[in-house]
Amino acid sequence: MQFASLGSGSAGNATLIEAGETRLLLDCGFSVKETVQRLARLQRQPEQLTGILVTHEHDDHARGAFKLAARYQIPVWLTHGTLSMCQRYLPAASQSVKLNIVDAHTVFALQEIEVHPYPVPHDAREPAQFVFSDGVRKFGVLTDVGSVTPHIVLMLQACDGLLLECNHDLEMLRNGPYAYSLKKRVGGWLGHLDNQSSAQLLAKLDNRKLKHLVAAHLSEKNNTPTLAQQALSEVLHCERDWVQIASQQSGLDWRSLI
Repeated sequence: MQFASLGSGSAGNATLIEAGETRLLLDCGFSVKETVQRLARLQRQPEQLTGILVTHEHDDHARGAFKLAARYQIPVWLTHGTLSMCQRYLPAASQSVKLNIVDAHTVFALQEIEVHPYPVPHDAREPAQFVFSDGVRKFGVLTDVGSVTPHIVLMLQACDGLLLECNHDLEMLRNGPYAYSLKKRVGGWLGHLDNQSSAQLLAKLDNRKLKHLVAAHLSEKNNTPTLAQQALSEVLHCERDWVQIASQQSGLDWRSLI
């Protein structure tokens, strides 16, 4: 089992998860053209995708998902609430997209990958994040969440790989260029996780199997890779550079969980 990031940040997000011949794309916040180019950097083509999962309806996660799905006949999985808010993205011939409704508390299998959805607090209609397993290894994803619930802690226990939101540094957000209303939204309980909140979550997890920790969805104006790495590495008592960054421009190359 392995994973990679096509890019992560407010301008677009997409993560690839593979096990055997099963290839899932989690979110698609880029145009079809850019998604294809970013897939090519990872030596993959859209025709190879088994499915697309959409976490929520915000542009940087859902913008390109349905056009990509329609063009390459890729089925999509998402919650009912997310679908209700994604009508603007559906191509005119929306019947050409095979849509599958996900219950955020029900596990399902996509070929060789077991998918564990779970609900998160975010300012969207019915957002869900996901944990993926091949039966032996476990890859957890948590971005676009304003606060940590006990259920989130439970879902992310004992991961082999973890992609974790470190959206902002509290001081940088407080003193940064955002309008006050946007600062309240980003820093609120339905917004995005700051570095220290992510570190506090990490400290509650069983990390004994953890092979890869990736800080994701970093704000270009309210955070730095160094600050995110420092916060997370202090919890794990590891070298700062052991914490990897999924960047907006270059994403993250393949990481194996074997």
